[in-house]
Amino acid sequence: MSKVVELYGNSTVSKIAWDEVVLQQHCPFINRKCIKVRKSEAENTIGTCTVLYGKQPQPIMICPHRLLERRQIFIDCLHLLTLHEPGNELHIVSEVGIPGGSVDYFLVSRKNKKIVDFVGIELQTLDTTGTVWTERQRFLKEHNIKVKSKDSNSDKSFGMNWKMSAKTILVQLHHKVQTFESINKRLVLVIQDQFMNYMKKEFRFDHLNNSRLGDSMQLHTYQLSQAQDGTFEIQLANRYSTDSNGIAESLGLQASPRVELDEIIRLIETKISKDTLFTPL
Repeated sequence: MSKVVELYGNSTVSKIAWDEVVLQQHCPFINRKCIKVRKSEAENTIGTCTVLYGKQPQPIMICPHRLLERRQIFIDCLHLLTLHEPGNELHIVSEVGIPGGSVDYFLVSRKNKKIVDFVGIELQTLDTTGTVWTERQRFLKEHNIKVKSKDSNSDKSFGMNWKMSAKTILVQLHHKVQTFESINKRLVLVIQDQFMNYMKKEFRFDHLNNSRLGDSMQLHTYQLSQAQDGTFEIQLANRYSTDSNGIAESLGLQASPRVELDEIIRLIETKISKDTLFTPL
């Protein structure tokens, strides 16, 4: 059984023309060519969204774009736009830089061409160690797709970088959430439930609340469920919340980035266009 569960957004149990899938290298979650490329062969994309690993009860998502399925994560953040009103435009704006780093997405409410509210959204999946390329190539070879023998016969494999993935995102959150808290806005971390379970065991999270609207840091966890036809979809599992002190308590870190509300709005405005308009699929 292949350890690759989804390739270019397709379940590996699907009976489809895999030669065409690999040729197109299309990611359905960002509606463009996959952007995860091999370091040694930049013309080749990896395309591996989800894998089996160890004794984990569910497949593990290893690409953050996998979380964009159906744009459900944005719908699940709408209630955090407390100033949003019917009739306002909704926009999804990506990669906006603020003190502490870049925020993956902003869900923005806009009225009369002016931003009235926004929510920051960060996506995090598990980073791998080693290489998933060998498993990918073995799967393709099993489906009679021509691959380099050195790739499919290699004994190289991959592991999961649980600790570094967790610590990296928590440190980044600690820097960013203080900025959001200072302007009375909310930052949402979107992760898989198995990843959250690991963080709750390895870091101090007993102070997390069941999601409270007033908390600046919101955590949405998603499980990956399999349908009878073998395909997968994400489903909201749990919602938690805390504040900047809660994230600091988990890590024992201190930082105090601050930025004015007007500056963040200015940065978002520079990226607003017809292409960012949020239209649920």
